[in-house]
Amino acid sequence: MAGHGMGARRLDPDEMKLAPGQKADVRRVVRLFRPYRGRVALVLVLIALGAASGVVSPFLVREIVDVALPGRDLGLLAWCVGGLVLATAIATALNVSQSMVSTRVGQAVMHDLRVAVYGHLQRMGLGFFTRTRTGEVQSRIFSDIGSMQAVVTSVMTQIVSALAGIIMALVAMTAMDWRLTLFSFVATPLAVWMNRRVGNRRRRIVKARQEKSADLAAGIQESLSVSGILLSTTMGRTQALTDRFAADSRELADLEVASETAGRWNMALFTALMSIIPALTYLLGGYLLVGGDTSITIGTLVAFIALQSSLMPQLNGLLRVSNQISASLALFTRVFEYIDAPVTIADKPDATVLDPRSVRGDVRFEQVDFAYPGSEELTLADVSLLAPAGKHTALVGHTGSGKTTTAYLVARLYDPTAGAVTLDGHDLRDVTMEALAACVGLVSQETYLLHATIAENLRFAAPGASDAELVEACRIAQIHDHIASLPEGYDTMVGERGYRFSGGEKQRIALARTILRDPPVLLLDEATSALDVRTERAMSDALETLGRGRTVISIAHRLSTIRSADQIIVMRGGRIIERGGYEELLAAGGDFAELVAQDETWQDEIRQVEI
Repeated sequence: MAGHGMGARRLDPDEMKLAPGQKADVRRVVRLFRPYRGRVALVLVLIALGAASGVVSPFLVREIVDVALPGRDLGLLAWCVGGLVLATAIATALNVSQSMVSTRVGQAVMHDLRVAVYGHLQRMGLGFFTRTRTGEVQSRIFSDIGSMQAVVTSVMTQIVSALAGIIMALVAMTAMDWRLTLFSFVATPLAVWMNRRVGNRRRRIVKARQEKSADLAAGIQESLSVSGILLSTTMGRTQALTDRFAADSRELADLEVASETAGRWNMALFTALMSIIPALTYLLGGYLLVGGDTSITIGTLVAFIALQSSLMPQLNGLLRVSNQISASLALFTRVFEYIDAPVTIADKPDATVLDPRSVRGDVRFEQVDFAYPGSEELTLADVSLLAPAGKHTALVGHTGSGKTTTAYLVARLYDPTAGAVTLDGHDLRDVTMEALAACVGLVSQETYLLHATIAENLRFAAPGASDAELVEACRIAQIHDHIASLPEGYDTMVGERGYRFSGGEKQRIALARTILRDPPVLLLDEATSALDVRTERAMSDALETLGRGRTVISIAHRLSTIRSADQIIVMRGGRIIERGGYEELLAAGGDFAELVAQDETWQDEIRQVEI
């Protein structure tokens, strides 16, 4: 962006924050332009010069009418005409120059605002996105900020330009005749009152319109994704979804119409009033002239009407633009709501930067309690455990026992409500997020692949990885042979969310992606749940080889895969109820023995199906 090449400072989201409950106002919008105040000052100077050149012409016209023509002074006439041409040329050049500079500044501000919102959302943590629809986020970044573009790039300069023109014209008109000047503004109070009414109404309509637009975008995001199409087709809801979309689209169209037509009759009345005033000014000026007032001449009256004719559109435009800004503040409020959203997981100012190469991998939970945001019920309660460096710790338990939440706390997707989670004695809250991400690798059961090639998906974790390193990681993950058999190999596009591949293939690609990062701590959240028994056994052997020398914390889907775990943690209701080795816990006859029995029954059923 042009703005950054000249030493401009990127917008800091903290500078754009408002107090709780405060709405966006013009002062906050103006703060967006702080990094570009030098160029904003240049725009203001160009606007002022343009306005000044615009008021020169009426004085030249008065000189022509009152002096040059009655006195048949061709020399003076030529000079005045030349002045008119020069004033027009200068005004045009100044207008083009300020338009180019203001457009660059406006686009730079738009760029900074988008980046500020996106960067802030990147820091919001998993909890925010579990409560917010993806379509809503996209709507605010693209639709809301896109709708604000006209305000940021041109409306601000239109206001300043109109104000400068009004001030210059007002000074010139007053210098010609103060009585005619007062008369020119007789309808202004009525116009301001009508404008405020229209502005408040439009702001409410625009807010409702953007909310409906966000709902529509979220619906499109959900229903026209691969998963959405599969769901609507298999559930026979295609026509119902189309009908609902049509109803929402019609409501949005009605709001668009209401937004565009709000206050049109009021503004039309004011425009008609502004058009009548010059004619009435001729009447008043003629009355003064015929009455023998020597302070007014025909040239003065003609020049005054010329100034008045340029003033009325400026005044009308200023009121219209201020109305537009009033409506646009609803958009700014929606965008600033995201910027104002508190970051729940952030680096401390003095956070520690750990070197992954020196991390041993001791992971410890110290009397940890955890409740998800907005919930008073504890998901984990008084959890204390040690996952020793270089050892394999397995977490098992029924669904909802807290296994995945435990893994999320190790990756610091959430912070504990009470207690502490440490890595080599460092509280994770005291470690930078970037360093922690380099130390802890997570392979989740919710596999996500980018709509890109296999190689690009793998290098998302390690941008500098060589082709040989990609192949090695994929060999360990038992996926290389399949990739090599594809016509385009590692250049194969995976499709949206990886839907060109089976669940097991996606899991193995995701595992290879984590292997590339070579983290000292590896979290496996049912990372082999989508694999068939034979492939899972092969990959389990590979994972055992991979896990040597690093800390592995796995959440077991099939208990037969954790026989070699150094310790097994059994969880129920967010608490640890058993811990020990496989044979030790089996012999104890507790919850683990029950889980193993259920797993063996299920495995027998699978083998019968395969036979």
